[in-house]
Amino acid sequence: MNSGRTYLWVESTDFIAYADEQILRLHQSPDSVVGTAKVANLFPEKRIPCTKTLYNWIDKGFMETQNIDLVLKVRRKTKSTKIRKNKTFLGNSIDLRPDCVTARETFGHWKIDTVVGLKSGQDQVLLTLTERKTRFEIIQKIEGKNALAVQSGIENLQEQFGQFFKDIVKPITSDNGVEFSTLSACLDDIVDVYFTHSYSSWERGTNERHNGLIRRFIPKGSTMRHVSRMHMKRIENWMNQLPRKVLGYKTPRQAFLDETASLLAD
Repeated sequence: MNSGRTYLWVESTDFIAYADEQILRLHQSPDSVVGTAKVANLFPEKRIPCTKTLYNWIDKGFMETQNIDLVLKVRRKTKSTKIRKNKTFLGNSIDLRPDCVTARETFGHWKIDTVVGLKSGQDQVLLTLTERKTRFEIIQKIEGKNALAVQSGIENLQEQFGQFFKDIVKPITSDNGVEFSTLSACLDDIVDVYFTHSYSSWERGTNERHNGLIRRFIPKGSTMRHVSRMHMKRIENWMNQLPRKVLGYKTPRQAFLDETASLLAD
């Protein structure tokens, strides 16, 4: 008989309060909350639910957090893996990219993308760069979705990293947008650049996820000119301080600093 059964959520009020705080104020995902709590031993192990259970508690209304508050509720869609031939040649195909880049085993491999506000062509845009191994994110505001503006963003990045640019930035992967048409020439003899196939969004999964996180704070249709540099940096810092399951619940910032410290030690 289960008449004396005590439910886990009844015994885990301290964890629930902690989870509500992390999700509602710091915008963390339920999985990162559970993983961080376990790794840091914040509560007795038997008081920490699995990720699926935490989602169930949210669904059933046991928490202050509601589904609408979640950063991203994963929806898996079947995607076509048919590869279409690029209509224009911007540089090396992703097919030529070293296997170690795909495996995310080596630090310094980046993906570059843009996030658009208004589609009028007269608005500023965000230039994003994501380091593949650590998921570290860099966000810059540039003057438009064009090659000259992207080139200016790359020059800012070179200035930011200084003499360590070639150590921190190795291959860069881009899509075939016209704004990246001079990327290979801009980085010639400095960094290898590779381009994904047209209409192949699955080759840009990290970009798609990170852009989705940015959209939580800057919805589609918002003008980027009204996004202050401080607000942009708050978004960047939040993304880099979000514990990730793929990093053993380290934050991208922690993982990035560990990698750069190893470079300085060599």
